[in-house]
Amino acid sequence: MISRRDYLKLCLASGAALSIRPGLLWAEDKALPLITRAIPASGERLPAVGLGSSATFAQVARSADVAALREVLQALVSNGGRLFDTAPAYGASEAVAGRIAGELGISDTLFWATKLNVAGRGGGRADPAAAQAQLATSFERLQKPVLDLIQVHNLGDVPTQLGLLKALREDKRVRYIGVTTTFADQYEALERIVAAEPIDFIGIDYAIDNRVMEARILPLAQDRGIGVLVYAPFGRTRLWERVRGQTLPDWAAEFDAHSWAQFFLKFVLAHPAVTVATPATSRARHMIDNMGGALGALPDEAMRQRMIAHVDSL
Repeated sequence: MISRRDYLKLCLASGAALSIRPGLLWAEDKALPLITRAIPASGERLPAVGLGSSATFAQVARSADVAALREVLQALVSNGGRLFDTAPAYGASEAVAGRIAGELGISDTLFWATKLNVAGRGGGRADPAAAQAQLATSFERLQKPVLDLIQVHNLGDVPTQLGLLKALREDKRVRYIGVTTTFADQYEALERIVAAEPIDFIGIDYAIDNRVMEARILPLAQDRGIGVLVYAPFGRTRLWERVRGQTLPDWAAEFDAHSWAQFFLKFVLAHPAVTVATPATSRARHMIDNMGGALGALPDEAMRQRMIAHVDSL
């Protein structure tokens, strides 16, 4: 079994060609199919791995040289991905991505997901005028008259801000709306919103070592016909620290995982409620690797339990 490091070297030896599909490096005489998922509200299908723009993407976006982000966005699209998740709270990410996408001519290819929050997450009230101004800025930065998805970030004053998004959806300025949180103290509030509100998506944290959402939120989203974006499928840095120096088990090839990134992503994607996983990265070779998580087979439930046991043993 080849390691993630050797896999990435192989990508680079192939020119890290941004048109390379990772599955072609493994499939020998067959091309692995791209995994797509239907948005429950519409049936529109999306590739199951996208790109987030927090963490290192946001760090590079603040720098003078954003060439690496150009390569990452091109790698996303060239390898079959579409969904790009951002937020005004991610510093320069939203503006930089909008500019790069325009320069590359991929603005209409991307599925743009951004967020709204002028209230913070401490129970503060949102000023409607400030929220409207933030929305106007997002439309301007992303250079799109209609955005695909806007979500209330971290459940900030949901009555006010989700109300604004409902009006935008009614006016056909945004196609889908939702809410997000990655904070455990907001999970109960998220559950109430999922049960009661006419939203299209939620954005949550979910990973092989963070399965709290499996108990109530994911089944409820599935029952309510709400799409799920998964943030932090690598546990931010937790999982990388856990597998440092560890060899990927040979049996991962049974579900077409050839790196730890693909192992972790395929675990997440194997849950039927998940629509798209959106790991953040600022490196094209990692984007190519991540897209390999959306190729080929997914583990069944018995294999998922084996994966959990293996990670727990490390």
